[in-house]
Amino acid sequence: MKAFAMLKAGTTGWIDLPRPSCGPFDAIVRPLAVAPCTSDIHTLYENSLGAKDCIVLGHECAGVVDEIGSEVRDFRIGDRVIVPAITPDWRTREIANGTNHCHCSGMLSGWKFSNIKHGVFADYVHVNDADMNLAHWPHGVTPAQAVMMSDMMSTGFHGAELARIKFGAACAVIGIGPVGLMAVRAAFLRGAGRIFAVGNRKVCADLAVEFGATDIVDYRREPATRQIMEATAGEGVDHVIIAGGPPEVLTCAVEICKPGGVVGNVNYFSSGEFLPLPRRAWGSGMAHKQLNGGLTPGGRGRMERMANLVRYKRCDPGKLVTHIFKGSEHIPEALELMHHKPPMLIKPLVLLN
Repeated sequence: MKAFAMLKAGTTGWIDLPRPSCGPFDAIVRPLAVAPCTSDIHTLYENSLGAKDCIVLGHECAGVVDEIGSEVRDFRIGDRVIVPAITPDWRTREIANGTNHCHCSGMLSGWKFSNIKHGVFADYVHVNDADMNLAHWPHGVTPAQAVMMSDMMSTGFHGAELARIKFGAACAVIGIGPVGLMAVRAAFLRGAGRIFAVGNRKVCADLAVEFGATDIVDYRREPATRQIMEATAGEGVDHVIIAGGPPEVLTCAVEICKPGGVVGNVNYFSSGEFLPLPRRAWGSGMAHKQLNGGLTPGGRGRMERMANLVRYKRCDPGKLVTHIFKGSEHIPEALELMHHKPPMLIKPLVLLN
């Protein structure tokens, strides 16, 4: 089969691979729509996951079931499905003993595509534990919506879960790329009263307002910390979601978070050995400011809940898609868009035959 891979750090190309084999609990999916992610860029250009020569890229996908294992019960060949970006091994001793499923057999091991095994930019994709990882693609859900659910929506919503947003509270979302935009919508749905969206690209700021942001904070005009503290009369906000940016955004998050507030991080910090935690803003360690970080939950149940939010018009992640390509030959072009992020880009989508 044909697949688009990272040949080595900084270099991509098409390779030929055998069709993946299907275990008794697994499925083989033929992608119908895929999308590149900033995480692919971190993997390719920053070596953030270590040396992974000739690994197929991509982890955002919706498609059609092409083969099922003998023990798969809830899916049939020809079913249209959403493939979550996170596909844990649900039959592990670690999960049975209470380990979070995202880390089913080691740190971040639920994140398999382009990390532990080949990703979704291929003619066929292997999905482990199909009954527990795949989700049926509901009628009326567009390809753009389906693919954006797999990671962008799920991750942004997890930021709001980690930040534990309360009704009427003030919230800041740092980084309003596609994940941050979904975090803005999640904060709105969870009842945040005032939502600061920190970013500088107009296309993202406009959609943030549509999704529920009340204040846009352009960090290039002056530091976001200063703007938010001035806007809140020095109080700061109750909840912060970190959805993008370099390690220094953690400093900003702690500085603008009220004592007793909560920071939820879903940003993938791809460089450096340590993250900066400001001692004074953290009350020398005693400010009762909670810091929660997590990989978005995986599996079928998560995707089904995301699909309900889309089906019943609570959220439209399809609005993240600004560029649509037709044909797998455009995957490299779409990936480079995520690399360079031109002004009118939020997310590209590639529709396959």
